[in-house]
Amino acid sequence: MDSISGVSHPVATHKPIAADQDKALWDAAKELEASFLSEMLKSAGIGKTPDSFGGGIGEDQFASFLRQEQARSMVDSGGIGLAQSLFEALKERSDAQG
Repeated sequence: MDSISGVSHPVATHKPIAADQDKALWDAAKELEASFLSEMLKSAGIGKTPDSFGGGIGEDQFASFLRQEQARSMVDSGGIGLAQSLFEALKERSDAQG
């Protein structure tokens, strides 16, 4: 409380907005890289149901979820560097606008 005016001053208890925005941009860049890698895995035939002894229609329906999680795991392990490039481009654009 300020002894002169009798008004208390709020204490900054939240993180800076820039750090929150950077985290959101980084998360978006990682998700974009994961989506890209998932499509590449799909094109490579990863998760394709084998002709014999396959899991049937259920396996076909859930293969995309498996590929997406495999791609996220790849990104979390370092990925191919696409997320870093995307983050830098998004950050540059964000800084130019704001």
